[in-house]
Amino acid sequence: MDFNDIVGHERIIKNLKNSIKKDSISHSYLFQGSEAIGKKKVAMAFSKTLLCKKGGLEPCNECSSCIKFDSGNHPDFYLIEEDGNIIRKKQIEEAIKSMITKPLESKRKIYIIDNSFKMRVEAQNSFLKTLEEPPSYVNIILISTSTEKLLPTILSRCEIIKFNPIKKDDISAFLQENYNKTVEEAEFISSFSKGSIGMAINLSTNEEFFHRREELIKIIDNIIKGDKLKVFASIDFFDENKDFINEILDIIIYWFRDLYIFKELGNNDLIINKDKLDLLSTQVSLSNDKINDIIKDVEKTRQNIERRVNYQLSIEGMLLKMQEV
Repeated sequence: MDFNDIVGHERIIKNLKNSIKKDSISHSYLFQGSEAIGKKKVAMAFSKTLLCKKGGLEPCNECSSCIKFDSGNHPDFYLIEEDGNIIRKKQIEEAIKSMITKPLESKRKIYIIDNSFKMRVEAQNSFLKTLEEPPSYVNIILISTSTEKLLPTILSRCEIIKFNPIKKDDISAFLQENYNKTVEEAEFISSFSKGSIGMAINLSTNEEFFHRREELIKIIDNIIKGDKLKVFASIDFFDENKDFINEILDIIIYWFRDLYIFKELGNNDLIINKDKLDLLSTQVSLSNDKINDIIKDVEKTRQNIERRVNYQLSIEGMLLKMQEV
């Protein structure tokens, strides 16, 4: 595991390497960005580099420190993760207590707190003093999708590094090279994953996702073509896949977004469902106003479900409105 295994984030990696080169490494970082875009991988590669005995800008992958890091047995590396969906005060107190002792293997001790926004307030408060004045040999990296649940005093003590979504072309090339995806498959996944390399990899190995997509596209086509009986028959699909409803609603939105683009621009690079152009071409009779109304209603359905409005009624209403001419 090193920087070469990371897709994207070249600027961040360059800046972290420069901080090593200039010996200007912060005692406390916050790596912030959307889920599964590579924050933890960068944090792990950075930690491994800082612990490496050769002291370079990359881990050597040969010294005892690198070998122990890769095996998960490095005595100077601590990864703190949630316990039952929260990070407890006891976990933070144990980490703080361990900071008193000096490193055993390397010149530093590294602490990563993954999903740090899940720290309870009392855990954050107990951490404040340490963040303000950590031992000289300690480096702390908080990882979070959001800063909203972190105390302002926590944020003020960290160097915040913002992770942006990875470029679509980078994800597409990675999937083609490492997961044997066709150009069309890779482009669809890279667009659907919204810049999340973790999500893209998961989709690439998830046959059930593509099965759900095929079933859903058939449902959309039947609804557009006015088959009223199949509208109600399709309710079973939504009930059976309730756990994937956000994914399903995204597929619907992207479909109608593509239909709008296809009507306006024809076969265009902006289209996500390039493997379904033949089917899209049979649906061009739908007016642009109707397409926009459908997209708005799907988003409204998502909001209703998040607000715990009756799930089945929300889905039925969405499908019926989708069918209206």
